[in-house]
Amino acid sequence: MAADLPTTEEEWRTRLSAESFDVLRKGGTERPFTGAFWDDHTAGTYRCAGCGTELFSSGTKFDSGSGWPSFYQAVDDGRVETREDRSHGMVRTEAVCATCGGHLGHVFPDGPQPSGLRYCMNSAALKLDPEA
Repeated sequence: MAADLPTTEEEWRTRLSAESFDVLRKGGTERPFTGAFWDDHTAGTYRCAGCGTELFSSGTKFDSGSGWPSFYQAVDDGRVETREDRSHGMVRTEAVCATCGGHLGHVFPDGPQPSGLRYCMNSAALKLDPEA
């Protein structure tokens, strides 16, 4: 982790909203169709709400019908890491911020081309920097 990032749970709680803390640090999931970005069409860059790392461009965002903001690729291969998630009695691919390790959501193999992936993210894990 970067030197300026929180290292304790209490520091993270101070830095993040309660909802963002639950998602990013505890692996929570917001209810579908409730997050700030699921139906937002503002042009810009989506960053990790925990550390500010650039994660996704609005140009790769698409309407998946899932109720969560969905993207078909990250801005760079090294920004979003994946790992196996066996929680809730199923096997999924979890997406985490490569910088701070925050839980972002999950990746599914049913997205549009060119990647064929659907990065199904939680709005509470993201911050949007609108284009000027």
